[in-house]
Order: sequence, then C-alpha cells, then structure tokens
Amino acid sequence: MKKVIFSLALALFILGGCDQLENNQEKVTYQNPVGEMLDIGDPYVLKVEDTYYMYATSVPHAGFRVWESRNLVDWEEAGMAYDHRDHEEKWAQYDFWAPEVIEHNGTFYMVYSARDYTGSLKMAIATSDSPTGPFTDATVGLIDRPGSFIDGHIFIDDDGTPYLYYVEDNHENIIDGKHISHIYVQEMTEDLLHVTGEPHFILEPDQAWENPDGDFQWNEGPFVVKHEDLYYLMYSANFYASSDYAIGYAVSDNPIGPFEKSESNPILSKDMENGISGPGHNSVTVGLDDETLYAVYHIHTDPENPSGDRRPAIDRLYFEDGEMKIEGPTSDEQELR
Repeated sequence: MKKVIFSLALALFILGGCDQLENNQEKVTYQNPVGEMLDIGDPYVLKVEDTYYMYATSVPHAGFRVWESRNLVDWEEAGMAYDHRDHEEKWAQYDFWAPEVIEHNGTFYMVYSARDYTGSLKMAIATSDSPTGPFTDATVGLIDRPGSFIDGHIFIDDDGTPYLYYVEDNHENIIDGKHISHIYVQEMTEDLLHVTGEPHFILEPDQAWENPDGDFQWNEGPFVVKHEDLYYLMYSANFYASSDYAIGYAVSDNPIGPFEKSESNPILSKDMENGISGPGHNSVTVGLDDETLYAVYHIHTDPENPSGDRRPAIDRLYFEDGEMKIEGPTSDEQELR
C-alpha cells in the first residue's frame, strides 16, 4: 500500500513539475504582417517535424525562394527552392507563380505555374529530396489542353487518392467577351506526376462580392481542408492588386463536387481602418500545438496603393456549427497556439 501511495505522489510531483515548466515557457505572439519578407504573394506553408517552410511568388522571372521558421512568426531566407536558370531545358520565360509543396512517400513535390514561350501559363511539377530544394522539373505541361492554367493545389484524401485543384486563368478563358477564371479538379496518378481522367468544373465567380458582372472576374487560389467528412474548398476572388481581394469557401461531401459556396462569404476581407488591404490566396497549416489551424495569406505592403508588393500574414482558422471561420484579419498582437 505504501508503495502505491509513493508512486501516486511521485506521479503528481512529476505532473506538477511539467505544468510549472509549461507555464514558464515563453508564449509566442505575432502581429501581422509576419516576417520581414517584402514583394511576395501567394504564401504556402509546409510544416515538416518542428520546422515550417514558406514558399511564395517571389522571383517571378526565375523561380521561388524558400524561408524557414521554428515558430511560424520569425522567418529566415533559406535560398532558392526552385531556380529555372539552373535547368538545361528552359520551358518558361517569366511569371513564376504560386508554388505549393507537399511531401509524399519521402519525396517533396512542388506544383507551380509559369508563362511559356507561346505566352500561355502552364503548370509543372518539380521534385526534391529536401523541402528547401533544389527542386528539379519532373513534369511540364501538367494540364495538357489549350488555355492558361495556374494555382495548382494537391490534396491527398484519407483513402490515398490524390487530387489536383487548379485554375483556368482568365487570360485566355474569354466567355461572351468577359475574362473569367474557373476552378477545376482532377484525380492524379499515384506518383503525383500526372493528372488522370476528366477535369471537373467546380467554381466560377457568381456571388455579389466576386464582381460577377465585371469584364475581368476571378476565382483562384484553391486550398482544401477536410473537416468531419466534408471538403471545404477555400478560394480568393477579385483582382489580387485590389483592396477588395478576399477569401471565401465552398463545401462538398465529395472531393470532386458539386461544391456549394457559403452564404457567409467572404470570410476574410479588408480592414482599411487597421491597414489591412487585399487579404487572400491562402494556405493552411497547424500551429505549435500541431492542432490549431492557421490560414496563411498575403496582404498589400502599402494598403493605400495596392499592387503586387505583398507581405505574409496569419490568423487562426476554426469551424463553428459546420461553418469555416477565420479569426481576422488581425492587426494587433495575438498569441500563437
């Protein structure tokens, strides 16, 4: 009996010590924008073990930089993750946009888009054995049909089936005289190097906040979060260099749709009084606790003069009564979970 009491007392002592250590740990806080990066866009964050990696539209004439962080707040540049100038076969000339990186079976896959020598935007897959690269092209012309295609997002479902969500850019997609971007999804091969089957059309600009009557219309930057067997497809609408650029979402019980847009859209939009303009083209990652979700998005560096010069920001993403919500955009100090 004494032995049992002693063991219980020891356990309580250890637990108490852990609580004290936890309480003594310095809390991590952030205030948007995060990091010192300037003139970037479309930030995508991948967490590998205890390190975060950020990729973004950053060197549009040549490729993509990568940054590292241990806390999602303080970032250091780690060089060029992908540099087209290092490739013997140079298929693209400029407009290197929106890289996303996923780890699969020990290999890191980057999906990105760039403008080829015909003037069209094409998508490619590059691979590396390290999240910092160097990434080397493995597939060029991922979407093999006429048009311009951007903003690839790879989502692997619980059953292992990979899907590619992407945008038919309004550069070449002209309908009744209007330039309109559309979001599609296709299954991918197991090696993540090709699409297979037919493309499924899933979204177009049709809500009032998306300027559905304008000469130029956008639904772009798809990102999928699966929550309680539902697929939440996040996207951005309006022109990226406008303060009205914002984030919405649509929901489906199937990864290929049909998707229904939320009546609560947009769920993240400008706050000009606090200097937040054009929040959009987001990715989603987890916080330090590996549970709390955070949307990583860009905002305009100069909110009074929105342009392609943007900086990264983060805010908590959560679900409430089946609705996706973002606690932001914030401009004051926040605790990172």
